[in-house]
This record gives sequence, C-alpha cells and structure tokens, in this order.
Amino acid sequence: MNIAISHRLPNRIRLMYNKSEYSIKQMILAQELLSFQEGVVSVDINHRTGSILMYYEGVSEKQILSYVVAMDDEYLNDQELLDHISEEREDISLFKSISTLIIAHFSRRLLPFPIRTALLLFNSIPRIFKGLKTVLGSSEMNAETLDAAAISMALYTRDYNSAGNIGLLLNISDTLERHTRKKSYENLSAALMAHTDSVQLVIDNEEITVPSDSVKIGDIAILRAGYTIPVDGVVISGNASVNQSAMTGEFLSVHIYEGINVYAGSFVDDGEVLVKVVAKGNDTQTGKISKMIENSQLLKSQIEKRSERVAGKLVKYSFMLAFLTYFFTRDIRKVSATLMVDYSCAMKLVAPVAVLSAIREAATRGIIIKGGKFLENAAHTETIIFDKTGTLTLASPKVKDIIGFNDYTPEEVLKTAACLEEHFPHPLAEAVVVRCQEDGIEHVEEHAKVELVVAHGLKSSINGDRLLIGSAHFVLDDNKIEISVNEISKINEFIDLGYSILYLAKNLSLMGIIAIEDTVRPEARQVIERLKADGIERVAILTGDNRRSAENIATKVGADICKSEVLPSEKVVYLESMRKFGKILMVGDGINDAPALSSADTGIAMYNSSGMATDSADIILSDEGLNDLIHTRRLGSRLLKRISTANKMIIGVNSFLIFAGLTAILTPAKAAVLHNLSTVGISAWSSRKLLDKGE
Repeated sequence: MNIAISHRLPNRIRLMYNKSEYSIKQMILAQELLSFQEGVVSVDINHRTGSILMYYEGVSEKQILSYVVAMDDEYLNDQELLDHISEEREDISLFKSISTLIIAHFSRRLLPFPIRTALLLFNSIPRIFKGLKTVLGSSEMNAETLDAAAISMALYTRDYNSAGNIGLLLNISDTLERHTRKKSYENLSAALMAHTDSVQLVIDNEEITVPSDSVKIGDIAILRAGYTIPVDGVVISGNASVNQSAMTGEFLSVHIYEGINVYAGSFVDDGEVLVKVVAKGNDTQTGKISKMIENSQLLKSQIEKRSERVAGKLVKYSFMLAFLTYFFTRDIRKVSATLMVDYSCAMKLVAPVAVLSAIREAATRGIIIKGGKFLENAAHTETIIFDKTGTLTLASPKVKDIIGFNDYTPEEVLKTAACLEEHFPHPLAEAVVVRCQEDGIEHVEEHAKVELVVAHGLKSSINGDRLLIGSAHFVLDDNKIEISVNEISKINEFIDLGYSILYLAKNLSLMGIIAIEDTVRPEARQVIERLKADGIERVAILTGDNRRSAENIATKVGADICKSEVLPSEKVVYLESMRKFGKILMVGDGINDAPALSSADTGIAMYNSSGMATDSADIILSDEGLNDLIHTRRLGSRLLKRISTANKMIIGVNSFLIFAGLTAILTPAKAAVLHNLSTVGISAWSSRKLLDKGE
C-alpha cells in the first residue's frame, strides 16, 4: 500500500492513502489486519478522507509503517477474506435507533406543510398496502391490518399529527421487537459457543496474529495454554490438554496429539499444538450449532402456535369493537383508540422470547435443546424409554471374569478380544482393552480388517481363521457357533449374576466368554423416582443385552418395563407400539439408539453420546447425566405456565387500555404508547430465569 505521513506524535501517526485505489471493504479489511499486529494499540481508517490514524506502543514507527506497507494486493484483493467483511460495521444500539426515529419525526414538523404531508403519505402507504395485502392474500386479519386501518382512519379525517404519531409508535414497536428477538438469539448463541477474535498462524516459519475471520482452510494455527480454539482442525504436531465442554458437555480435559481432531470453542488447558484448519466460521461444529439456533423457531411448541392462533382470532374482534364504537359514538378518536391497541403483536412476541430464553437457560447448564416443541414434549410426556448401557449405567463397564473354552486360556481369550475391540470406541470394547492393559498382556495385530456389525459385534480373521466377537444372538444364533452343555451351564452362572457376556468364537467353536459388570449410574434410581412423582407413568428399558442382565438393571433403577436382546430396528417398532399412551421421550447414547432417537417425539442423548446419536437427538444432556432430565422437564413445565400467564397479562392490560380509549381516558396516541410499553415489559418478564440456582 502506498502511503504518505500526514502527521506524527510520539506513539501516534496519521497516514494518507489514495482512496480511489481501494474500496471501503478493502480498507475495513486493512483495519482488521493492522489492529492485530504486535504493538498496535488502535487503528482508525476514514475512507472519506483517505486517512489512517494509528496509536502504537512498544514498537518503533518504522515497524508500524512496515505493517501498513505490507498490506498489498495479496491480502486486500483476497476474495475469501473480503467475503467476511461487511461494510455495515457499526452495531447500532437500541437507544440510538429509537433516538434517530424520534429526532427524524419531530424534525419533519419543521418542514413546510405540503412537504410534511407528502413525507407522511410516503411513509404511511407501505403500511397501508401491507395491511391490505394480508387481507387480500389470506382473507385473514392480523395486527398489520389493524395498523393499516388506524393510519388510514387518521389520514381520512385529516388528523395528520395522529397519523404521524401512529407511524412513529409503530416504527418504535418494530424496532423493539427486532432488538428483542436479536438479543435473544445472540444471548442463546453466546451461551452455546465460545468466541475468540484472533488466532496465531505459522507462515514461512514465522508466527503472525490475524483476525479469526481471516483464517483460510489449510492454514496452520498454533494453539497454546489459555487459548480458545476458533476453528475446526486436525493436530499435525505437539501435545495438549483441551476442554471440549462447549461441544460435548464433558468438563474433563482430553489429551490431543497428532491426528486428533479439535473443534472451535474448545479451550486449551495445557500444552501446545500445531493445527491444520479444516473448517471455519459457520462450517465448524459450533457454527452448525449456531445455525441450529437460527432454525430452532421452525420447531415451535404447540403453545407458541396456539398463542399465534389466538392472537389472529382476536384481531377480528378488535375490528368488530371498532365498528360498534363508531356505530354508537360516531367518535373517530375512540375508534382509533380501539384499533391502536391489539393483543396479537404482544402474544406473537412474548411466546418466542420466552422459549428462546428457556433454551438459553438450558444452554448455560450445558443442555442443548434444538427447538421449543421439544421442551413442551418433555413437560407433557408420560412415557420415557431408556437405553441401558451408557445411559442408565455408566459408560465405563469393567471386565469381571474371563473363561476359556476348548483348550483356550483366559489370557488367549482376552488377548484376541482386545486385538479386535481396540478399533471401536464402545464402552464394552474399552473395558476389554483396559483389562488387557491392566493384566500386562501385549498383542500384535495379525488380523485382517475388522468389520463392525452394528448392535451385534465384530468380524475379522487371523491366518485364515474366522473370528467373531459380540452378543449371543450374533455369535451363537446368526453364525451357528457350536456350544456344549457344560459351556451353557458356565455362561448361565454369570448371566444369573446380572453380568453382560461377550462371546468370542474362532471358526465354528467358542474360544471363550468375557463377563462384564455394568455399573448403574448412582443417580439413576432417584431420577426415575422423581420423574414418576412428577407425572411420568411408564418407564421402559430397551437394550440389546441379555434378559437377566437387563432385568437386573431394571430392578435396581425401578423401571416398569424391560425389553432385552432387541435390535435397533426393533426398538423403533416397540416405540411405535407405545404411542397409544401419548408422547414418548427416548434417552440413549449409542449408534444403535439413533433410529429410536429419531422416531421418538423427543430424542434425548447423553452428553458423551456417539456423533450419530447426538445428530439424531432433539435434546443433548450435559455431564450432570440423568439429573438433567429433571431440569429439562421442570424447565418445560414452567415455560408453559409462564407463557400462559403472560398471555393472560396481555389480555388484561390491553383490555384495560381499550376500555380507557373508549371512555376517553386515553387518547389513541397514549393508548398506543402504553400498549407498546406493556408489550416490552411483559416480554422482559417472560425472559426471566425459570429455574433456581439450587435446582
């Protein structure tokens, strides 16, 4: 960039550039890039005057000038960087927006009458046409129809001051509604996502700081302790401990190293890694969550829809009241007062704001809720179906015993099983691998590719010998593995004790079994008891595990129904059969639970669930585990009560305002002001927290 020094003071310099050579977007990009350089305190670029004002500290003027000169075409003409720049840089405050409307309104009164009237008509016609379009397009009346009628009546009676005041109040109301919705989404997004403004990149063996928006796919970022990761990427070197609670709800740090994926919003607790950027902005996992937030209003709760329907129906009664008022009083001012106060705009605003606030409150507790209707389902459901392993039990089962058959030793059984299971991150597989490590058994990978048969087990081969490991149904029934009476007797001993059994087979015979103890979550029984006390009538367990093990867990937690040895597709069939009892919540954590989570009225995934389970679920719990079911249900119940109360408040306040307008206690303008203020007030009240800190 070609520059000239206009003025300099210690730690301050003003530069001039040829503004005809650069666009506004390019200079905004230049300002963003310069502001992150070492020693730069602030940068202010005025494109109208072609000046750059920079304050700096701890570096020389020469260094500052080198930063500016470096802003060449490679950066300023980079379309990918420019696409992230908006020329509308200032986020106008609510106060400024409303002040601008008021100043403009009263300034117009200083203009000559013909010009003032023309501007009034120009500003009023769009609202009038919008109201007409609503009626003609759908044959239904709404708040926009009322607004159009009130303005038209004021213009018809040549009460231009009232028409102007009505227009001002409607503009203020629109601004308040946009601001309220925007802040609700921003607050929810902020609760779900961690943000960072800059990132350190390694370019030509040098480290530079750039804005997060300037990062490109393929860049190499360096991440150190204390940094929030702004991109998705894969570690190419180094080691670090990372807190991924923003993504997983798991507050324990995980170890990352070469080849491990990292996600935006994660926090580096310790260590240092180089990460190759694979996704940024809206393409990151947290960006997708943000997109989910924007789409969450497509999943409106029934109470939101009912509020909208009631609001729409009340509009016609407002018109009927206005007609009767004119018929009996012939007083246009009283008619205007009835039209300026309606129930619909408040009802349509308050319900979504309350829902968004509830979703945000859940997010602050680590609970991700993908739409208002799922909160309502959680409050209304009478049936909850649980997966067993990893849901009602801890996702850390332990190997209790190992038995070898057909001359195989327990060590050989464990070694072979660990060799197969280490490829898949299932809790039972991890239990086998951990036991192998604890016993100091080393195993060399000699097997062929391992094939996963979902919800059944694994297939592979070693030196031409076929290997199978998994459930009894998979190994013994599907693959016809031979089993003796003595082996069955020994296996039944463990089953009677409630252990889960992994069967390992080689060719046509059973090598052995691994008995695994599944520990019930400490909170499981208490949570189920509290759910039943709160109105849940049926608690069912669906699991692929054996009958005795499943029934043992069902007894411990207090479940009413237990279905064992079911396949993923069978879970869906059973779930459908339960619909006669009303809405169903399904709680699970694994790949095999994904079909049932999708089929349920509301699917709930545990915080450490598989990716497929979380994608299929409508609600994702935090690391508090099953306790979050209580929080979610209470949140939904209290949300419904709050919206119902808010609607009653809206009807009460606005009915009083209509009465005050009919009795000439209030002018149309004053009634409109109080109507808008009450809408904002009730919206603010409805966005308060629903749960106490101790809950």
